[in-house]
Amino acid sequence: MNEYENVIIIKPNLSKKELYELKSKVENKINEFAEITKKDDLGIKKLAYEIRKNKEGHYLIYEFKISDDLKNKAISEIERLYRITDEIMKFIIVKK
Repeated sequence: MNEYENVIIIKPNLSKKELYELKSKVENKINEFAEITKKDDLGIKKLAYEIRKNKEGHYLIYEFKISDDLKNKAISEIERLYRITDEIMKFIIVKK
């Protein structure tokens, strides 16, 4: 099992319903391939620099485990979801 940490920065102007739907979408995609071990919602934080004309971003952090045989497919599928989701401004997935 490989452990990964994932930080996502979301547009700060989403409603609670939109934020809940986005979090569900992300968690469902991660759960397709991995087991989420920890999740944190840090809320809205000031960014070091503007991203897409936003000075703030909503931070989500996920830690998850992926089995060795699925890791390449899982990471590429999760990143693909992040790239096609307009509400996600930035993301990073790193191996722990």
